[in-house]
Amino acid sequence: MIDRREQVLAHVVLGVFALIALAPVVRIVLGTGSLATAWDDGNFSTSLRTSAIVTVSVVLVSGVLSILAGYAFGLMRFRGEQVLFYVIVLGLTIPMEAIVVPLYYDLREAGLTDTYWALILPQAALSTAFGTFWMRAFFRSVPRSLIEAARLDGSSSWMTLWRVVLPLGRPAVLTMVVLVFMWTWNEFLLALVMVSDESLRTAPLGLAFFQGRNTSDEGLLMAGALIVAAPVVVVYLFLQRHFIRGMLSGAVKG
Repeated sequence: MIDRREQVLAHVVLGVFALIALAPVVRIVLGTGSLATAWDDGNFSTSLRTSAIVTVSVVLVSGVLSILAGYAFGLMRFRGEQVLFYVIVLGLTIPMEAIVVPLYYDLREAGLTDTYWALILPQAALSTAFGTFWMRAFFRSVPRSLIEAARLDGSSSWMTLWRVVLPLGRPAVLTMVVLVFMWTWNEFLLALVMVSDESLRTAPLGLAFFQGRNTSDEGLLMAGALIVAAPVVVVYLFLQRHFIRGMLSGAVKG
């Protein structure tokens, strides 16, 4: 057991490191002139809007598909399920760098480059591969007796998913949402290759161009980085309790 003295010491150490980490952020926030200048010079209102549209779309599409696929692979039995599951999970082993060039030509042939679709569809596909793997692990941990009881009460597979099983998986779903949100928001290479229209630049890409124009102004660069990172920090702060619970649950079950 950890005594009170050790708890106090741990909190003091964590507090010191937190102050060290937050000191640059506080300095930038207090210097609001840098934030305002960075916001205007970097055109971050446009890039943040693009990132928000892409990220929310990817989270919604991949989230729904992952829940449905995870439920099917976790609790249903059908021909070829193992092979199909491994084919989907194979997407986790393919880095974006390996497919971005042929993907560009395919999307250009379809007339989708320089559109939101060029940013949404690839990331939704890759995120669905992870989400399916993640949600399948959760659904396989659900007691079979609960499923059988729902079936005896006359619930269809659809009602069992949304009204019986999924409410139990809130931490797992929110953990998946946070991870997909962070990955999508921070994606840089796809936006760099797929779009040339300045109005479609995502926040990380806009920050890269902003950095190229302000290499000597450290305060301005830090302000731009803070603007781009802020949405991810806010989302994590709101969902951190469910995120940590979902990660710990996954670690115990895994």
